[in-house]
Amino acid sequence: MTADSNIIDLPTVVAEHLERAEPDLLRSLLKTFVQALMSAEADAVCGAAYGTRSQERTNSRNGYRPREWDTRAGTIEVAIPKLREGSYFPDWLLERRRRAERALTTVVATCYLLGVSTRRMERLVETLGITRLSKSQVSVMARDLDEHVESFRTRRLDQGPYTFLAADALTMKVREGGRVVNVHALVATGVNADGHREILGLDITSAEDGAGWLRFFRGLTARGLTGVAMVTSDAHTGLVAAVGATLPGACWQRCRTHHAANLMSVTPKSSWGWVKAMLHSIYDQPDAEAVHAQFDRVLDALHEKLPAVAEHLEQARPDILAFTAFPKEIWRQIWSNNPSERLNREIRRRTDVVGIFPDRTSAIRLIGAVLAEQHDEWTEGRRYLGLDVLARSRITLVQPTDTDPEEVMTPAALTA
Repeated sequence: MTADSNIIDLPTVVAEHLERAEPDLLRSLLKTFVQALMSAEADAVCGAAYGTRSQERTNSRNGYRPREWDTRAGTIEVAIPKLREGSYFPDWLLERRRRAERALTTVVATCYLLGVSTRRMERLVETLGITRLSKSQVSVMARDLDEHVESFRTRRLDQGPYTFLAADALTMKVREGGRVVNVHALVATGVNADGHREILGLDITSAEDGAGWLRFFRGLTARGLTGVAMVTSDAHTGLVAAVGATLPGACWQRCRTHHAANLMSVTPKSSWGWVKAMLHSIYDQPDAEAVHAQFDRVLDALHEKLPAVAEHLEQARPDILAFTAFPKEIWRQIWSNNPSERLNREIRRRTDVVGIFPDRTSAIRLIGAVLAEQHDEWTEGRRYLGLDVLARSRITLVQPTDTDPEEVMTPAALTA
């Protein structure tokens, strides 16, 4: 069938293609149908069928111009009819500039989300039958994620109270002002009233300082963050100050893993083994009273041999033992940021493929998409904390002990 014909004997065409068993059957059929449609439309513009004489003819054909059309079946080369006067262009089918179908855009955006770099994207789409897909086109397609990510980042936090919150920061590289600079992705997760974990917020700041964390937490509270009883994080002074300024009454749990690393930095390397063992023995106790008693015994042992280490540990006592104010069943979930490490690894797996982001917007786009994906998985999965233990975490009173004479703020008071 030539491009001049706009009449298709469908049974014959299909039978011929099936008999030849062509591997590109779908593309061949699609090309045949499209050529017939364009020929019919050109005939309507000219006022008469191709190759016929008619008093109603107002224009005539003048050859064809080849164009490539990207489809889900692959790239198809079509012949667009040319006219002697004026021009004909099938706007219902093709745009004046090369483009991909919406379906292809979704595929490319999803690949970007999955961590496929723009440098590899062109080779990827070639396997789908698409040719000459530029990096700029890939970037434009990836922006389809922006609306979804922005709506996720600014959604109302109405599933509270968020009794437990964890905060962390990851360093990324972006191009700004013609140079590569480090920025920090601030991420907060929390446990909602239904016991499921949520991604609460994401922001990019120039530095992991007090101003950045303060703006971040103010944004969370403005969106409805309430009922926070404890925040778990590393010992960044700006973060801790921001928690105190924006979440009054919430206690702070210093991540035990980060603290252990800090403690080892002031411990002689020859003593690392037994100091770590003694530190772990504190967390292996069956109840809060036993934890504080073992802490005192460890301090006594360290004062004799490593007074500097003992002083460092003693100063951190209220921060690393804040978890004892809550039920034993959830200690492992709240005494460190370890539950968030899997999330951080997933973010790193995607961002490491990109390497250096062209700007902050692109970093937010990719990280936000990863977090939105994880948020959905958590929502559909089983509860992170049971409703019963969550209720007890909000109402349990912690009485002062002999080893800790100062009154400890209770979760009930924190959420009042």
